[in-house]
Amino acid sequence: MPKQKGTRLIANNKKAYHEFFVEEKYEAGIALAGTEVKSLRQGQCSIKEAFIRIEKGEMFIYQMHIPPYEKGNIFNRDPLRIRKLLLHKSEINKLLGKIKEKGYTIIPLQVYFKDSLVKVEIGLARGKKLYDKRADIAKRDMKREAERDFKIRNLG
Repeated sequence: MPKQKGTRLIANNKKAYHEFFVEEKYEAGIALAGTEVKSLRQGQCSIKEAFIRIEKGEMFIYQMHIPPYEKGNIFNRDPLRIRKLLLHKSEINKLLGKIKEKGYTIIPLQVYFKDSLVKVEIGLARGKKLYDKRADIAKRDMKREAERDFKIRNLG
């Protein structure tokens, strides 16, 4: 099978940008079983409830749902099993130092194929307060109104 070039998005965590301020982004590999990769190739994955922890110098992703591959029979794994993320030790130590600060966490932003490898984009994030979320919604509404006005002016 020839290797594919480019990137192809599998899953996106839209709520992450609503719930958090994402300050830094990292690209991590992920340790998967063969049937999980086949299921991902069909575009099946959910990271809505997923979160990341660092334990004993290794990074793991929890609650990432990859449904069983329909032709996988006995080789299928638990859809919500804990999966190891692959990063350099220095990157993990840097992130560990940051999350010890108050208010920081690590969240998955998106899962995608880069060439033929499955990658997870993770973000170092700080939680938003309710008034921050309201300000973002107001800003988005104002931008939408401005674009609508601009479109009407240019058509008339």
